[in-house]
Amino acid sequence: MSHFFWPNLHQNVKSINKHAVLDLIRFTPGGISRAELAHRMELSRAAMTAIVNDLLESDIVHETESRNGQSGRPPILLQINPARGRVVGIDMGATHLIVALADLSAPIIDEIEIPFDITLGPVPCLAQTDALLSELLEKNDIRLERILAIGMGVPGPIVSQVGSVIAPPIMPGWDGYPIKKEMENKWRVPISLSNDAELGMLGEWAYGAGRGEEHLAYIKVGSGIGAGLLMNGQVYQGATGSAGEIGHLTIEENGPLCDCGSNGCLEALAGGKAIARQGREAVASGKTTLLASMGPPEELTARDVVAAARRGDLPSQQIITRAGSYLGIAIAGVVNLFNPRVVIIGGGVSQIGDLFLEPIRETVRRRSLAAAAGVVKINTAILHRRSSIMGAIVQALSTALHQIVEKKEPSSF
Repeated sequence: MSHFFWPNLHQNVKSINKHAVLDLIRFTPGGISRAELAHRMELSRAAMTAIVNDLLESDIVHETESRNGQSGRPPILLQINPARGRVVGIDMGATHLIVALADLSAPIIDEIEIPFDITLGPVPCLAQTDALLSELLEKNDIRLERILAIGMGVPGPIVSQVGSVIAPPIMPGWDGYPIKKEMENKWRVPISLSNDAELGMLGEWAYGAGRGEEHLAYIKVGSGIGAGLLMNGQVYQGATGSAGEIGHLTIEENGPLCDCGSNGCLEALAGGKAIARQGREAVASGKTTLLASMGPPEELTARDVVAAARRGDLPSQQIITRAGSYLGIAIAGVVNLFNPRVVIIGGGVSQIGDLFLEPIRETVRRRSLAAAAGVVKINTAILHRRSSIMGAIVQALSTALHQIVEKKEPSSF
């Protein structure tokens, strides 16, 4: 069976099989044959033929010949038809905004990224997002009415049933704001709203370091820290959709104050804002450090600390190593609790490489139970900063493709 990446499972068996076949087609690189579909779905050839004929009739898939170079008649493979429509992905971070346009086979056609400040609140931030979307569509000569779906990520805990965030530590003014409803009313396009770490996990699962895994944890280390979880091939969101807030696990009971109001959270010790703060403290203490020559201390960022660490600056390397150790403590808890096969470290801080990754691995080895630690692999994200925007595309495609299957064209939204 395939993974379920559409929201409505309250359907008859034939309909569920059709959605599952669609997901097998879209997530199989290069396409898949009818015979292989029937084998993997454990369906008869006749039943598979009926499902495939429906998908071909909707023009959502098309046929192509295999190019494997084998002798004899090449098998006919089924692939998603990229020309069937367009979708949009939006990655709204604490300090960046990316809007991307993609076809139905997922490759990004075009994108725009700008600096962003999530603390300005929902009204100006969503207006800025709307303007950037308009700019992207105008640049590519596409009307908004032709967009089939939009996947949107934000850096806060999501209440999926209502399409808003609840008490988001780094999003002041956003608590309870009806993001999904507001933007669907404005754009008249179906929207899926997700946490950015969850989207990072989906991006890496579909196109990156976690491709095809059944048990996966993605840890995003940016201004804040969050996690996206895949369990038994299913996205795990928790009772209300806010699972994965690993950044607010208490690591030091009397540690620094976190944006959430608690002390000693992982985010307050190892997140981007914490790394920047520790860099400023290193300069203020009079330590010999490259950070002192990188501009006014009050303007130092986590990127500055990472850059200095790459250049061999010892105080910066110590900050990064210590952050990796703190993160390893939290990930060891995730490993013991959820037993993932793969843990992927993403976000801007992760790009420094082994200086950050090795303390994480070493701490997880020491603190995890042998049964779980023996199988888990800890790697950095292949897609790097693009994990979340690719996850947003995955979500938009899930909405668009499965609505077409249900003969509910998004254009009639």
